[in-house]
Amino acid sequence: LHTPMYFFISNLAFLDLVGISSVLPKMLENLILGKNTISFEGCVAQLYAFTFSASTELILLTVMSYDRYLAICQPLHYMTMMSKGTCISLMASVWGIGTINSLINTILLAQLDFCGPNLVQNFLCEIPPVLALSCSSTYLSKITVYMADIILGMGNFLLVIFSYCLIIITILKIQGSAGKWKAFSTCSSHLAIVGLFYSTIIYTYIQPTSTAVEKKNKTVSIMYTLVTPILNPLIYSLRNKVIKAAFWKIV
Repeated sequence: LHTPMYFFISNLAFLDLVGISSVLPKMLENLILGKNTISFEGCVAQLYAFTFSASTELILLTVMSYDRYLAICQPLHYMTMMSKGTCISLMASVWGIGTINSLINTILLAQLDFCGPNLVQNFLCEIPPVLALSCSSTYLSKITVYMADIILGMGNFLLVIFSYCLIIITILKIQGSAGKWKAFSTCSSHLAIVGLFYSTIIYTYIQPTSTAVEKKNKTVSIMYTLVTPILNPLIYSLRNKVIKAAFWKIV
């Protein structure tokens, strides 16, 4: 399991834990106690943790698509180009960009004025519904959100699409259906998660203060806060023979 692919998967699993741990405990507390409140400090902390998890995962999925590109399109140079040092450097960059993005957006939002009623139209504190509650100018926050959505959302999505275009071209050149299927199966799981995660994130953040789609946004938020983190271990781990073998060996 000490290969680049599993190194990135372990980081993805950790990010999923951070994201879901920033949302579920408070949600369960409110459900059990029959309330729907959160302190301003708690809301800001939840917003930072979730934004960090989501933005970092967007970049990590792009790095994982690059890893699949090298494995399929450059197999003879794969281990050289994806050395241990390269993987660590890539992950340090991924975590650094995610941290800076979430820090900037959280600081700008925390400085806004909120005059009430402070009713967040969602089951968690994230940027779009919280921005809608501010009674001060949100122009700068909107600009940073749009920039993050374009650069981290659309930019990384286009890079993923470009990587898979090259991968598909390479797979089509492989002789025999068995070889094509084997090559495609190594990246099909990643492609499924990319489609689900990117589509829901971009849909929500492309219109940060829209109130006409609040009910739809709640449903979409459930997809990338709860459903995707649940699907990731099922897709990446339970379907993987190597991980299942290692798991049963430990058991």
